[in-house]
Amino acid sequence: MTESTEGRYRIGVDIGGTFTDGTLVDSATGKVTTSKVLSTPSNPASGFISAVEKLLASDDSVNPEAVEHVVHATTVATNAIIEGKTAKTAFITTEGFRDMLEIARQIRPSLYDLQFEKPAPLVPRQLCFEVPERLDAKGEVVTPLDEKALANVVDQIADSGVEAVAVCLLHSYRNSEHEQRIGKAIAEKLPNVIISLSSDVVPEFREYLRASTTVINSSVAPIVNTYLSSISQKLHAAKVTSELLVMQSSGGVYPAAAASENPVFMVESGPAAGAVAAASLGTALGQPNVISFDMGGTTAKASLIRNGQPNITKDYSVGGAAQSGTGAFGGASGYPIRTPVVDLVEIGAGGGSIAWVDSGGALRVGPHSAGADPGPVCYGLGGEQPTITDANLVLGRLDPAYFAGGEMSLNLDVAREAIRKNCAEPLGLSIEEAAHGIVEIANTAMVNALRLVSVQRGHDPRDFMLVGFGGAGPAHAVRLAEQAGIPRVLIPLGPGTASALGLLVTDVRMEGSATLIVRSDEVELSRISDEFERLETAGREAHQVAASASGDPVFERAIEMRYWGQSFELSVPAPANPTIDQAWMNELTESFHDAHETAYGFRANDEPVELVNLRLTTVGKIARPQMRKLDSTNADASAASKGDRPVYLAENSGDKGVVQTPVYDRSKLPAGAVFNGPAIIEEPDCTTVIHPSWTVTVDDFGNLGIELNN
Repeated sequence: MTESTEGRYRIGVDIGGTFTDGTLVDSATGKVTTSKVLSTPSNPASGFISAVEKLLASDDSVNPEAVEHVVHATTVATNAIIEGKTAKTAFITTEGFRDMLEIARQIRPSLYDLQFEKPAPLVPRQLCFEVPERLDAKGEVVTPLDEKALANVVDQIADSGVEAVAVCLLHSYRNSEHEQRIGKAIAEKLPNVIISLSSDVVPEFREYLRASTTVINSSVAPIVNTYLSSISQKLHAAKVTSELLVMQSSGGVYPAAAASENPVFMVESGPAAGAVAAASLGTALGQPNVISFDMGGTTAKASLIRNGQPNITKDYSVGGAAQSGTGAFGGASGYPIRTPVVDLVEIGAGGGSIAWVDSGGALRVGPHSAGADPGPVCYGLGGEQPTITDANLVLGRLDPAYFAGGEMSLNLDVAREAIRKNCAEPLGLSIEEAAHGIVEIANTAMVNALRLVSVQRGHDPRDFMLVGFGGAGPAHAVRLAEQAGIPRVLIPLGPGTASALGLLVTDVRMEGSATLIVRSDEVELSRISDEFERLETAGREAHQVAASASGDPVFERAIEMRYWGQSFELSVPAPANPTIDQAWMNELTESFHDAHETAYGFRANDEPVELVNLRLTTVGKIARPQMRKLDSTNADASAASKGDRPVYLAENSGDKGVVQTPVYDRSKLPAGAVFNGPAIIEEPDCTTVIHPSWTVTVDDFGNLGIELNN
């Protein structure tokens, strides 16, 4: 490699529950270098810097100072909420609404579950305060802010020793003056306390959802701030002095400074990176409609991408039972957030998911995971409960001597013993049958996730291609496609670290919103124009401050709409015509009818339509690294052969499902190579299992295109 030049390299680091993945891309040549290290749950920053140092050490010619920017996806905010380790936070609201967080919403995630308990509020009641003031729904003052009462509240907060304060007043999305005055009073008295105002974080109607989002922002801000500061220090110590960007839940990135101030936008940072990677790859290969399937060590995540764009939702809860779905705000078991999130389904089915037999004698898999510490039994790090990885090893799908590229040796004997003791004997099965049962049960759960993002969203899975990645994804992707009715599968190059690569193929994105709540036949069109212009002005200002890694801003407009009288809205892209006139409104209304029919199966053309929220995304485009073509174009796969080994596949009727299966070294597979399953394809970060009746074709960039034989 020639001498590095300034701004030539980019680094992406994705911290998962089991592994931390790193990717380094040469912007000039498209060369990709990857690293994978075990995550360090007690101190995630250690795993982060280990992955970076491993990348830099992989090539002596890489100058750390030539790194243009580092992009990071992390679950540190989510983990803080799930584990109940948020910062001590106070909450201020309008007089009479102190119990807003406790009351929450009167809906249940499971209607007939009498044992259901709402999660405890992130702010206990003794730290919830109210001040006399009131605005009406138009933002006009009904009761002035009581400055004396406010001073008393600030004194109480000062004595409580909190690290953060969240402020959410009624109708502050219409008029932020009272919130701004409260924030100023707190800052003067407590300059070191982090303050979040709902009118800044999410200026939209529905007071509880706005309050919940603001409280989450405040309660995780001190933790995220400390974490990102630690990472920045470690990067500087490694002589990487470039800008640190953080993946948002919506699939865009924003600077670490902005992430420290508004961490609620990065709650689902990690899963979003995988969806972005799948969308970018599918678009580059001329397949804009794909289903992203990311299976790591702890969870499996599925997301649907149409026309090259992941679906974005704001109906999401964090910290509760895993659910998905529009309506009821994505479920009621956690803490709702009203920020844009990639619409995905996440389930507890990863390589480290534990298999167990319940009290009724049924074999179960997950949601508990062995994680990175102690990990699956075969890792030999102290794990005692069998996992999906142990089952794949017992079935012959993994090579015990070639795991993580040979850096880790797996113990087949202890994996067999764990499955025998915990699963096979209680069920009266052979070890192989029990292992196969573990894999198939996990597959069934993952197929359901694929159907949730496709069939239940009104899409036919046969019209999509499944992109399988993550450390465990390629071992299951073909079987899942078979069961879900998806005819094409794509396994990208370096699938185990694809999410980290996804961090480097996205743009800087900043969100703005404004609430309207007006019928389309009654709205003044100039009001829509004025609001969008105001949001664009704010977007340009934010872009000038934050987006040094990107080009000039591009604006994406959307309107959240519903039929008049409905409770939930759909997001519809604004018509491309920049002039907002009656033709613009007619096109927008027709787009809403189409979107409603796709989502719910019907349209009501004669019903009046209501415009609820305007949304503006300011996008700073970042140049994409180019995919690198393979040097070898010999169409014969025999050069990559590693021999064969017995593998248990349910489709085979031979010796109890065991068949001698060819094994290939993926790094030696040439472009144009075509071969049929069954087959095993090995590479350092994962193993791909090709089932019978499927054919593999290696494309010019080394991706595996897998199609079902007719």
